Amino acid sequence: MNAGRAPLGGHPAPPAQHTPGTHPGAPAEPAVLREPVHFIGLGGAGMSAVARVLLGQGLRVSGSDAADSKGLRALAALGAEVHVGHTAGAVPDDGTVVVSSAIREANPELAEARRRGLPVLHRSQALAAAMNGQQAIAVAGTHGKTTTTAMITVLLREAGLDPSFAIGGDVAALGVNAEWTGSGVFVAEADESDGSFLNYTPRIAVVTNAEADHLDHYGTADAVHAAFRAFAQRLPEDGLLVACADDPGAAALAAGVGEPRRVRTYGYAETADLRISATRAVGSTTNSVLSFLVDGLDAEQELQLGVPGRHNILNAAAAFAVALELGVDPAVAATGLALFSGAARRFEARGEGDGVRVFDDYAHHPTEVQAALTAARTVAGEHRVHVLFQPHLFSRTREFATGFADALSLADTATVLPVYAAREDPVDDVGGWTITDLMSGGSYIEDPDAALHTVTAQARPGDIILTIGAGDVTQYGVRLVTLLRERASGAGPSEARG
Repeated sequence: MNAGRAPLGGHPAPPAQHTPGTHPGAPAEPAVLREPVHFIGLGGAGMSAVARVLLGQGLRVSGSDAADSKGLRALAALGAEVHVGHTAGAVPDDGTVVVSSAIREANPELAEARRRGLPVLHRSQALAAAMNGQQAIAVAGTHGKTTTTAMITVLLREAGLDPSFAIGGDVAALGVNAEWTGSGVFVAEADESDGSFLNYTPRIAVVTNAEADHLDHYGTADAVHAAFRAFAQRLPEDGLLVACADDPGAAALAAGVGEPRRVRTYGYAETADLRISATRAVGSTTNSVLSFLVDGLDAEQELQLGVPGRHNILNAAAAFAVALELGVDPAVAATGLALFSGAARRFEARGEGDGVRVFDDYAHHPTEVQAALTAARTVAGEHRVHVLFQPHLFSRTREFATGFADALSLADTATVLPVYAAREDPVDDVGGWTITDLMSGGSYIEDPDAALHTVTAQARPGDIILTIGAGDVTQYGVRLVTLLRERASGAGPSEARG
């Protein structure tokens, strides 16, 4: 057991069973993690992060996933027992089984664990146990939580606090998505999509925004906001809520948190405790840095950020507010933020071909899509922006079709792929066309290969192509770069050249 690890006490929490409009119960005490801890779906971003933390704490970890991956091999190198494919035989004789909301009851490993009566925990319950005894900073929000969690971690590491962390995506400046350091400070991304953020009891809670989303789980927007209120109430009496004053949902949440808990808000709004102003781009269009001032909370500091977009300025302000709460010098915090180069799949550069730059973004809600395309507009300058969008979930596509259509209209050309079903069963009357039917210039293309060639043909030197979505659309960025480079060499369609 590594030095500095907190004891994992309490009683096993009940298995995670979620229905729309309800949330996993938050245990009074963290669950016991009886070894070995077996993860079903080990290769997922959230699951692998928790596994890395437990391995760092010295626990025996095993797990399985449907297919081999780089992530699985990395965990095996750290000492995890890894299985490719889901079979009942992969379940250990004893220990604890960890699942995410994506694992269905019919999974043979979960069925075997239930049959044997092994404790089954949601991944959030396992992470809550791992964070027991730490000064926890939990970052929640409908959008921006991965980037904000990463910014806080990079900043605190630069400030010498050496935090443990668990993030839902890889971060270039960190090299991994999770690490246990035993420093006493733990930064974690808190997922609201299934209500599992209610399993955490942080010392500092950050809410970047609170909008209606994940209605397949919650049922109504009111239920979403009720969950965020419950999350804020998880703070101890001396806890702090850091919330965005520019977002109506987060601002309402901040206004409703009663004493003795403290609240600190940030944003461009005049009412913000930490106010942002004087935003400007420094440098060339292709290599610019955002500069802005933050003023409040007994600090006035110029900050610089190497990732584009107003939403990232807000995320950086949240990270700065957390740093001030932990006693970090403002100038040191500014240095840490300047080192942040982005999180995986958050306006991530995929490459360049024939003078066209290709980026990839995880955006899967209209607000996120609008933010990504607004940032792309800034980066593209006088050139055009082309988007290849893959809707995520049939329920989300049906609910937010108009919002997606409006957001995608910010691009010069918008090509929409079929819906990525993820955990849902297909729905016949909803598809990518549900969005493009509401647009004047959007194109729905069912075949991905045809869509890639269409987007490539539309792009000219100086333009930007942005692949957007939470599904497998991320793999198309590299293919687009290949097609563009073939075009530049004369192997591609000549009509695509500008």
